[in-house]
Amino acid sequence: MFKVLVMDGISDMGIQLLYDAPDVEVEKKNGLSEDELVAIIADYDALLVRSATKVTDRVMAAGSRLKVVGRAGVGVDNIDLAAATNRGIVVINAPDGNTIATCELTFAMMMSLARTIPQAYKKTIGGEWDRKTFVGVELRNKVLGVLGMGRIGSEVARRAKAFGMEVRGYDPFLTEDRAEKLGVKLGTVDEICRVADFITVHTPLTSETRHMISGPQFEIMKKGARIINCARGGIIDEMALVEAIDQGIVAGAAFDVFEQEPPRADHPFLNNPKIIVTPHLGASTVEAQENVAIDVSEEVLHILRDEPFKNAVNMPQVPANVLNTLQPYFGLGLKLGALLGQTIDGAVSEIVVSYSGELTGVDTAPLTRHIVKGVLEKQLEGVNIVNAMHLAKSREINIVVQQSTAAKTFTNLVSVTLKTKNEERLMAGTLLSGYGERIVQIDQYPVDIAPAGNLLLISHTDKPGIIGKVGTLLGTNDVNIATMQVGRKVIGGQAIMVLTTDKQTPTDVIAQLEQLPELTKVRELTL
Repeated sequence: MFKVLVMDGISDMGIQLLYDAPDVEVEKKNGLSEDELVAIIADYDALLVRSATKVTDRVMAAGSRLKVVGRAGVGVDNIDLAAATNRGIVVINAPDGNTIATCELTFAMMMSLARTIPQAYKKTIGGEWDRKTFVGVELRNKVLGVLGMGRIGSEVARRAKAFGMEVRGYDPFLTEDRAEKLGVKLGTVDEICRVADFITVHTPLTSETRHMISGPQFEIMKKGARIINCARGGIIDEMALVEAIDQGIVAGAAFDVFEQEPPRADHPFLNNPKIIVTPHLGASTVEAQENVAIDVSEEVLHILRDEPFKNAVNMPQVPANVLNTLQPYFGLGLKLGALLGQTIDGAVSEIVVSYSGELTGVDTAPLTRHIVKGVLEKQLEGVNIVNAMHLAKSREINIVVQQSTAAKTFTNLVSVTLKTKNEERLMAGTLLSGYGERIVQIDQYPVDIAPAGNLLLISHTDKPGIIGKVGTLLGTNDVNIATMQVGRKVIGGQAIMVLTTDKQTPTDVIAQLEQLPELTKVRELTL
């Protein structure tokens, strides 16, 4: 009999599956301190929480029977993932349960903006019958820009079509084929800002998406645009938005999230008549709260019964013999994927992973997950080595794994190829005795690079003096070169140089490099 401890007021309806399971005994407790939880957790095989309970290393150390911790929601900040992984405890969440709730809130915000409903309500209950001030706009025939076409963004796009809106979508992993299925026209962030009447964001908050819409985007934005953010605070530059509203560029905004929550009392959003705010209500529906509990209950049952499961947010157990062979390559695979993912433009349609040499003698699936995670993590929130394959599949990215016992130059070689509609890029690496992780090939060019720190990947024409020009320009701008690798196939043909630098290269310096006539492309790659 499995024992499951349910905390934080998770509803009985949401965990009915557990109650009905003949091999599960459910106990509910709320408001336990860490000491109280530590005192009893050894009796349980599974623990279900929301955000209130902190599942610390100390709690898990005491949970000698604990196999799984389930979070009835998306975020797992209250769970020590590293400790869970080290102890072989699976941590699962429910990323799909709040999709419809957040999508519908987005439309509530959009309608409120279009018809100034909260402002009109406030004035009406204050005793003023003012019809002239609140002349709104219709959604029909308007352009909706959706930045982030994952689960929620895709649902928003489908509903917008029913309102007669033209939908423009941006997502680094959205292919033209999938966009066509959704009835969405692809565009860049800037292209969407120029034409959209309404813009809604549905991306995770990462280093790539922080302030995705800021001063430069507001400068080119269609006058009278309206902005909605029901995703994460920080995707839109709040102060730049206020300035754009004051300048008459943006007609209004609706925010369910803030960069700092709760916002300070003097936050400019709170007293601006053109901005609608709510206190992070995206998942706050009866159905969403039940759905996330149901999803987690299903996964807990699968894990307890040793059945296949999904939505794990940490590393599953791998047989010891396989782990011993592959573990030295996990870091290399992650870096190969992360670096290669930064070299391409457009949506990835296929990831081809090739293993050569002794690596073909074991199940390389765990290593493949690390590589796919590296490719995806710059753009997607919550990617891990368990859900990376699932996320790739949900975005219709084809994963191809090839194996060959013959390795021409190296004992073991890991090669990764990314394919988009317009380009194909390759990067290969290995472990060298005494040197560790090395990148040994980029496209058709042999190199020898340690995958660490700040890298500049420069494609250029092989002519005398190019290296000097690049070095001089970087030196003039106080960017110190630590190492340099040059690769070419034919004298005077196309070539690459890879530089490691002591700090990130400023964007204006990269722009200056791109102006050199011999250089065809400059990419900064960071780990």
